[in-house]
Amino acid sequence: MKFQQQYTQSQQQKQNQTQKLALTQQLQQSIQILHYSTEELRAFIENESLENPLIELVESVEPTDSNLNEYAKTYTHETADYLTQIPDTSVSLFESLIEQIHLNYRDTYLRTLVLFLVEYIDLNGFLTITVEEAAKQTGCDFVQMLDALTLIQQLEPAGVGARNLQESLMLQTERDDQSPALAYIILEESFDDLVARKWDRITKKFNITLKEVQEVFDYLQHLTPTPGAVFEDTKDLYIVPDLTVRNREGQLQLLSNKHSIPELRFQEQYFKQMEQSGDVEVAQYLKAKKQNFESLKKMVEQRGNTIYRVGQFIVKHQRDFFLKPERPIKPLILKEIAEALALHESTISRAVNGKYIATSFGVYELKHFFSSKITSKDGEENSTDEVKTWIQEMIQQENKQKPLSDQKIVEALVKQGVDISRRTVAKYREQLGIPGSSKRKRYD
Repeated sequence: MKFQQQYTQSQQQKQNQTQKLALTQQLQQSIQILHYSTEELRAFIENESLENPLIELVESVEPTDSNLNEYAKTYTHETADYLTQIPDTSVSLFESLIEQIHLNYRDTYLRTLVLFLVEYIDLNGFLTITVEEAAKQTGCDFVQMLDALTLIQQLEPAGVGARNLQESLMLQTERDDQSPALAYIILEESFDDLVARKWDRITKKFNITLKEVQEVFDYLQHLTPTPGAVFEDTKDLYIVPDLTVRNREGQLQLLSNKHSIPELRFQEQYFKQMEQSGDVEVAQYLKAKKQNFESLKKMVEQRGNTIYRVGQFIVKHQRDFFLKPERPIKPLILKEIAEALALHESTISRAVNGKYIATSFGVYELKHFFSSKITSKDGEENSTDEVKTWIQEMIQQENKQKPLSDQKIVEALVKQGVDISRRTVAKYREQLGIPGSSKRKRYD
């Protein structure tokens, strides 16, 4: 009797541990599914269907929401740019260079050296081996290897084969008939002074004006620092929005784009057919696969519902963004939505990262609508995005010959009732990609 009790307790413990493990795995998978973007979720579902014969995937030709059907027919034509698709680049930089070499250069020893150097061109188009080392490895003369490099640098795109940024800009400038007269020589002899904005030295050295140096500097802004980047792999890069919001005479309507994910259906007929076999192992297999189907379907639905609920809150909270042309963003943090929806902050974070909402004026990632708040002296709350906009507008309107310092911006904001530190202004300015006042100064 005692043995029987111990055996029963052991079995119960084992069963509880098994259930707990299964629950943990299911929870982890549910978290991962919420984290997936639409494209990643689609790939995951398709992979699961290959491993589970009881899962049937049915493509939705049009949105399932009846209100969305009519809208979908015109949406593609009116705002087709919501699907930001980048065409696949079928030829890599390496393949392009090889093709050009075979088309332009005869089969000689020099071409062999050129082909050797191509192996050391990185994705940005830069040469990652020194001429000395290349000559040593091949046993050729230094001058021969330099000639080989010169041939590479004559290929497309302009700047390819450069050993550093300076040389890349020089190569691009050399090919451009529209480049300023002194651009190449300034790059060659005074590159460091140009970058460090020690332009007085350049004016004295070349006997030119600050305005002429400014023209060279402005020209260089239009060149590419990474000539080979155009060939980077862009396979199937596109955005499929999870939600769509539309404005119906001031009334905002939020729709879930469920049609972008295949519908999961249970293969009932196949299940019953296999169930009649009477085989114990088959029965266990069918049971496991049916549970897998039910679990997957439930998790996909939960993901969609969570994203939709978060989207509803965002649209309601950021109503002015969707209705007003200036697109203002109100202060909003993860904690606010988490408390309102009785969800964990980490859940909200997963629900907004990599998830997009389509509007008639563009596509936005859900995390775009989050911004911490800054309280002004009169108690009014402003989002950090609003403050950044004010900083950006001040800089756009500043006297370019006497650009505003960060301290001057602080003083201007204080007059508007926003009291923030100079360090915070510098941080926001850097986040906006705006250089400091010394680098914004112009001489034209």
